[in-house]
Formats: sequence, C-alpha cells, structure tokens
Amino acid sequence: MLKPAAFLDRDGVINKEKGHVFKTKDFEWIEGSQESIKLLNESNYHVFVVSNQSGIARGFYSQDDVLNLHKFIIEGLKKIGAHIDEFFISPYHPSFPDKFKNLAHLRKPSVGMLELAESRWQIEKKSSFLIGDKASDIECAINYGIRGHLFDSGNLLDFIKRSENI
Repeated sequence: MLKPAAFLDRDGVINKEKGHVFKTKDFEWIEGSQESIKLLNESNYHVFVVSNQSGIARGFYSQDDVLNLHKFIIEGLKKIGAHIDEFFISPYHPSFPDKFKNLAHLRKPSVGMLELAESRWQIEKKSSFLIGDKASDIECAINYGIRGHLFDSGNLLDFIKRSENI
C-alpha cells in the first residue's frame, strides 16, 4: 500500500549540526525532532533519513561509525515509541573522486538516496516531502519532484506542523 514519505536530513534537522557528528557523545537532538518522527509515524508516513556523509570519504570516520550512531538514534526513538523506516547515506564527496565513485549518484542534490528508498518501499510521491538545512537538500527535493522545506533553527515539531499541516 502506498504511503507518503518524509525524507529528513540528519545533521541540522534531527541532530544539531556540529560538523561531522559520528560519536554518540557529540550527538544532540534538535528540539522537537524525536516528537516529529513520532508524529510522522502516527500520521502514516514512511520516515527516511537521507544524509550526505562525506566524512567517510575524507577519512574522518568509518561507515561502521555511522551505523553505530544510527543504532543510537534508533534506541533513542524507541524510548518514545517512534522509529525511522530506513537510513540512507552517501559517503561520496567530489573532492575525493576515487573513493566511493560508484555511489556518487547518491549524494544530494542528486536523487539517488530517494530513488533507492522508492525502490524498496511503496512511496506515494505526491504527498511526500523533504526537510533539510542546506540548499542542496531543497534542490534534491525539487529534482525528485516533491516539496522541500528549508529548516534553519527552532523546534522541528512546530516547523513540520506549520509546513505540512500534519
């Protein structure tokens, strides 16, 4: 059965942007982000995280570090009865073209992560949206044919309620 999708950038939307967050001790939830994900779950949206993780290509951290942080996020959400349906990342960065070149199509503003989600889940695009904190996130939403919302600060729950009338 088709369901709309909420595509959420990670750093700057779910957690505070601190520059290449990969350790749980550095992770800090954005105000209202956990409650936002729960609201989206309860409102029958798929919830996906779509995150450029160039720190992998840059050698700052590993894919396992990112997976461990995502497990930490999953556990934090479980405590309030919320969940992420799937995490999608792009380790590619154009400054390091030989690393993860085969995954370059995933890096936002390209739509590879969203197309990958669509290939695995039944997504109703017309009601789907993406929230990000950078112009490349909004460009990705436009390229994919969905609404894009630029989140720069504040309470994410209030932002989603205003932006999407959920």
